[in-house]
Amino acid sequence: MTLLDVSIVNVALPSIRTGIGASQSGLQWVLSGYALTFGLVLVSAGRVGDVRGRRTVFLVGLAMFTVTSALAGAAQNESWLVAARLLQGVAGGILVPQVSGFIQQMFRGAERGRAFGLLGATIGVSTAIGPLLGGLLIQAFGTHEGWRAVFYVNLPIGAIALPLAHRLLPGPPRPEPGEPRRRTDLDPVGVLLLGLGTVALLLPFVQERQWSGPLKWVLIPVSLVVLAAFVGWERRHAVRHAPLVDLSLFRHRSYGLGVLLSLLYFAGFTAVFFIFTLFLQNGRGYTALEAGLSIMPFALGSAGAAAVGGRVVTRIGRPLVAAGLVMVVIGLLGAVLAVHLEAGRSVGFVTAAPLLLAGLGSGLVISPNQTLTLSEVPVARAGSAGGVLQTAQRIGSAAGIAAVGSVFFNRVGGARPDWSGGFQLGLLTATGLAALALIVALVDIITGPSTPPDAGKGRPPGGAGQGARGALSGGRGPRLTHARAGTRSRARPCLTNSAVRPQGGAPRRLVRAIARRRGVLVVGYSDDPDNAASARARRRGAGGICQTRPRPRPAAGTAR
Repeated sequence: MTLLDVSIVNVALPSIRTGIGASQSGLQWVLSGYALTFGLVLVSAGRVGDVRGRRTVFLVGLAMFTVTSALAGAAQNESWLVAARLLQGVAGGILVPQVSGFIQQMFRGAERGRAFGLLGATIGVSTAIGPLLGGLLIQAFGTHEGWRAVFYVNLPIGAIALPLAHRLLPGPPRPEPGEPRRRTDLDPVGVLLLGLGTVALLLPFVQERQWSGPLKWVLIPVSLVVLAAFVGWERRHAVRHAPLVDLSLFRHRSYGLGVLLSLLYFAGFTAVFFIFTLFLQNGRGYTALEAGLSIMPFALGSAGAAAVGGRVVTRIGRPLVAAGLVMVVIGLLGAVLAVHLEAGRSVGFVTAAPLLLAGLGSGLVISPNQTLTLSEVPVARAGSAGGVLQTAQRIGSAAGIAAVGSVFFNRVGGARPDWSGGFQLGLLTATGLAALALIVALVDIITGPSTPPDAGKGRPPGGAGQGARGALSGGRGPRLTHARAGTRSRARPCLTNSAVRPQGGAPRRLVRAIARRRGVLVVGYSDDPDNAASARARRRGAGGICQTRPRPRPAAGTAR
């Protein structure tokens, strides 16, 4: 929903202008206002999810996003629509960090990489569907009212997702073994400083074309001063309290370099969609539907490669990301050459192959990089750490669109606009940013460990936990080990599986179903503190699920 609302609104801007007579400044705020408030709350919302429970925060964000989508669709004037989009950005910023937090909480090892791969595929599909769906809706409902359907499309998604999220998502995890018990608060001073610094940093970029003059760039050094004050406060606050952002995470190579790589890459690839849509619709007279179809090769390639990349990232590591970045650079350079050779109405066809190659490379960058970046983050910090990573992505996107857009508009804003030349220069600028991300990946490969980091670091003791399915399915998951119960109660041998721990959050229905297929009877749970069987299992010393041995399958016609 959150990413669909970026790509789908891009193609709806001409319809919004026709429908409510929005000004150019208003249209800019429809796009940039959403990005601004989205980036503003990411880290603090992730921390709230860590402390108060991700399911509750996820449900709040999802409900708020659905309601604000309805408000945006019902807008009667420009101010109403901009206000709804600002609130929608806040809702998206509340919702998104919980997703990476849940993946950290529920999966370990190779399964975590596959989960992030599926997340990347979802991102790719939503990016692909957005422009196409927006074009279809505007064509079906007309240019005057079609833009309303672009926002209303979120209502059925939210109505279906809310009850499913309430039923299927796990509750708050327990602290990991060894996690220091410090007084926990939401660090309001840190939230305020980080919010002010983020807004001051983003505003000059998102309003680059609306605020004339160089004074807007004064906000950049101001933002750096505020962010430096935030770092100083966090160091002081961490002495007695849990900080908003654990700055020690940046000492891990995987996290620090991964955040920097993500910032640079998003600065490049996000801007490609921005200038490509403008080039096709304004420069070549494409309809919204035709523009959406032209963007699909990149998005579909990204979706397919992300699922594959998630499966192999734990074996290959950062070289996989570097290979993806090489494909992106080659693909974008191929698109530049294609537009140079053929810049007429057939430009959507000649750029399809190079954009498909770039999309395949992108799928090997975003999700694998996210898996590697968060590989050493404790589960208790997953939300805020993911929020920092996504904030870097939003800052990169805003800065990239401003930089690439400035190059693009310098060529198309004159009396004789050069759409083809502007698009080629914009693509070359985006390619340069992707090349900088490649340099970061190569530095990590050259100076880092020779073997790829295990994406399941920080997992529970007694075997790498991979969630209920990996633990009980055999083969890929850890083996069930025979253990003796505690000595305070009656000693009784049982099978314990330390892979399925409280923070695994595996629904009991799933555990039972898999156990039945394996011929294992589950007799106790330690992931439900209110369950009597769980209490007995904990008293017996079971670290996870206490189970009986699988008995031999009885002969036909006899009772088990």
